[in-house]
Amino acid sequence: MTRIWRIVSDDKSGLDVLIDEEEAEEMDNRESEPLLHRETTEIILRAFYDVYNGLGYGFLEKVYENSLALKLRHTGLKVMTQCPIRVYFEGSLVGEYFADLIINETVLIEIKAAESLRREHEAQLTNYLKATPIEVGLLLNFGPRPEFSRKVFMNRRKPHLTHKSNPS
Repeated sequence: MTRIWRIVSDDKSGLDVLIDEEEAEEMDNRESEPLLHRETTEIILRAFYDVYNGLGYGFLEKVYENSLALKLRHTGLKVMTQCPIRVYFEGSLVGEYFADLIINETVLIEIKAAESLRREHEAQLTNYLKATPIEVGLLLNFGPRPEFSRKVFMNRRKPHLTHKSNPS
């Protein structure tokens, strides 16, 4: 199930946020608690739309990644690019991937420039979250229409996680 939440900031502007079933359940359990890393994700989403409106559709993912990193650094956020994510199985390194951006060491961003977001994009983000101590991820698509998806994968669901997979 996907739910739509309206986030309203101090200036009364709002963003509609699609959240997945797991995050909806987390929110139900927390009742009045805010979204995890809400302020950071709001800044990221505003920057995403600024970059999309400035560049439009048609560039390679790297162009959007560099532009978004630049924009986010200007807001004062800590931005790390192409962060290695190491996957271990039974104590052995079995794979290495690279997260497009990690913001403030709390939000992982995967950037796409596709016709639309697909299940495999969602699965990629979920797996990145599973392999790191980061709990919040944003999938940002600079396609014909700007799209995003917010994922939460809580660390308590990551019993296999070791410090070896730390993204920094």
